[in-house]
Amino acid sequence: MKRFTLAGIAAMALLMVQTATAQVQVGIRVGANWGAVSKPDFADNFSPTFRLSPGPTGAIFLEAPISDRVAFRAEAQYIQKGFVINEDLNFNIGNIPIPFGARVSYQTHYVEVPLLLKVNLNEGPVQAYVLAGGAAGYAVDGRIRTRASGLFRTQNVDIPLNTSSGLFNQWDFSAIGGLGVSGEVGAGRLFLEARYQHGFSRNYDLPVVQMPIRNRGVNVSVGYSFPLSR
Repeated sequence: MKRFTLAGIAAMALLMVQTATAQVQVGIRVGANWGAVSKPDFADNFSPTFRLSPGPTGAIFLEAPISDRVAFRAEAQYIQKGFVINEDLNFNIGNIPIPFGARVSYQTHYVEVPLLLKVNLNEGPVQAYVLAGGAAGYAVDGRIRTRASGLFRTQNVDIPLNTSSGLFNQWDFSAIGGLGVSGEVGAGRLFLEARYQHGFSRNYDLPVVQMPIRNRGVNVSVGYSFPLSR
């Protein structure tokens, strides 16, 4: 999988070099990602509920046309992935119910290279489009953020997550699909995108049982692109 992805990156980079500079667009986008993870079916009865974990994302990219309506986009992306666990526990002191709970947020920071095809659905100053492709990502660091709640709420406590340990898979390969709309603003185009990212890599390698826990995520971003030359 790694070799296939790296070969794809090299092939697409060569395509970008062969494309005329006047046709290439450069751009930037920033937004938010709501990360989650898959949950093994056999773990439904004894594992907690995994909830969405919000975090930032952003990218710079080059986009080269392949035809009138189809373009190739190569990105360098930063994205925060992870999940949240909220556990509530109520107990009684005398006849008085006392609520107690904890929030645990797993936040992992990735550097990724998405390789995407962009297909414009119409022509004109305002265009709708679809995106599809894949990404290779590498976890550079992470943290576990905990906070107790109940009668009172404590401050966040951050614990560094050792992504280079043998229990964590730093590589993450995923598929991406999305929708967007763009409009002419000045010399370039302003756009809004929504994406779904579906991970294929196991994120945790446990010594005894390999739990099929994989990243998922929905992100929304706004950006701007413009031609390298006119």
